[in-house]
Amino acid sequence: MPHAMMQMPLLISGLIAHAARFHGDTEIVSVETDGQITRSNWSTVERNARRLANVLLKLGLVPGDRCGTIAWNNLRHLELYFGVPGAGMICHTINPRLSPRTLEFVLRDAADRILFVDRTFLSLAADVLPKLEDLQHVVLMGPRDDEAAAQIKGLLFYDELLETGSAAFPWPDLDETAMSSLCYTSGTTGHPKGVAYTHRSTLLHTLVVGGTDLMAVSARDTVLPAVPMFHVNAWGVPYIAARQGARLVLPGPFLDGDSLARLIEAEGVTLSLGVPTIWMGLLAALRNSRTDVSKMKRAIVGGSALPPTMLAAFRDEFGIELIHAWGMTETSPVGTLNQLKSKHLTLGTARQAELRLGQGRPPYGVDLRIVGKDGRSLPHDGVTDGKLQIRGHWIVQSYFGAEEDALTPDGWFDTGDIATLDADGFMVIRDRAKDLTKSGGEWISSVELENIALAHPDVANAAAIGAKHPKWDERPVIVAVPATGRIINENNLLAWFDGKIPHWQKPDAIVVVDALPLGATGKVLKNQLRDCYANILLQDQRAK
Repeated sequence: MPHAMMQMPLLISGLIAHAARFHGDTEIVSVETDGQITRSNWSTVERNARRLANVLLKLGLVPGDRCGTIAWNNLRHLELYFGVPGAGMICHTINPRLSPRTLEFVLRDAADRILFVDRTFLSLAADVLPKLEDLQHVVLMGPRDDEAAAQIKGLLFYDELLETGSAAFPWPDLDETAMSSLCYTSGTTGHPKGVAYTHRSTLLHTLVVGGTDLMAVSARDTVLPAVPMFHVNAWGVPYIAARQGARLVLPGPFLDGDSLARLIEAEGVTLSLGVPTIWMGLLAALRNSRTDVSKMKRAIVGGSALPPTMLAAFRDEFGIELIHAWGMTETSPVGTLNQLKSKHLTLGTARQAELRLGQGRPPYGVDLRIVGKDGRSLPHDGVTDGKLQIRGHWIVQSYFGAEEDALTPDGWFDTGDIATLDADGFMVIRDRAKDLTKSGGEWISSVELENIALAHPDVANAAAIGAKHPKWDERPVIVAVPATGRIINENNLLAWFDGKIPHWQKPDAIVVVDALPLGATGKVLKNQLRDCYANILLQDQRAK
């Protein structure tokens, strides 16, 4: 019997074909590794993606082969996002700040056949190449460079390769359930795990998350992803921008506050996306300059909890609404986004601001629950907290190369977060399970302590960790970075917590440092802080 409706596979090549056909002259702005700005458009991106797909086949790659990238957010990386999966291969974006040992593990685990690298990371690639038997080609993402060619034998050059590819290369028909992208977890507690996204999961994420009640990207927007393209497909932004025909601004390696402020002003950015540390830098830059960022009305924040003071500062000082989102590599990535419902519009400003502090509610395609230690579901009352679990159309089922499912027996993925859910689905992350401090059998949230510390005018950044204690097992310690021109007094900062939380949750000590260790995606590496300061209460004889 014939189908009542057309059956067309959901493919990434369809996104770029749509963008080229109906938004072909919409500009793509790219800050290159050397700081120069390149201007292209969706039509040219598609032509080059077709050329790239053709070239990959000429080099002997076949559908299913992994193609590694170690690159910044730039134009050539964007072309790889479409050309590699469009040809049926898998785009494996690699975190360039991995240790050499972990980088080697990831490349071996993925068995990449070809590696595309930006000039910045050429020496990194040269060091690891002798250990990779599966790797057949290394491509420098740029024109011919004789100095680079001397570093890696047989080095190929992206611009030269494209000249040999056909812009008329037809996008092949593929199975929509075929793998399209491969991202690895951060691996802070062991080897990173690969999560392979499919064309179908990516398209469903793109169609839903770009919608009005989520990222709300339109063809009239100029979007700047400050979240790296090597991390969870830049939160899906390149694909969402293509679907909507939005103007895209790619910032390259320049993610400091001053550079972003200048770029936002110069290009008239209306929407940006990044982790809280990005917005901390931008806020400081905006306060110290006369940069006009008035066209940017919204910024989406994910990766870690958003300090309440930052939300208020952007809103009150610059008219920018910070919108909380939550996700992870295993959710590819968006699981929730904090957009209010109509019934919330009648609430007062203070209550609306309070709701904005949470990570939001799930869109269609995602379901959430919280469970107790016994695995039983807990009430969605906004108060009871439990282990956060998720399922949906773009949620991992099994890790790359693994035979067993990554799910609970009844089909949910355990996120490792502790959260509350209310009756409307609004979710608040109380902490990562591994970041909770267990003091005398009771749990203390690091997120709450950090938000209080960050509200102090002397503090630029802060992290809460659990330190060993002879009586209470663990007690919280704040590791804090002073604000510019300020000095943190330990007693004053400890007194700042009085009346804001129960006394027994108050930190036992303050450690002042010049900077917090950050991962490649801007998250604080609390495992390193715990390694450094786990015994500080014992060493300093501060245990009470």
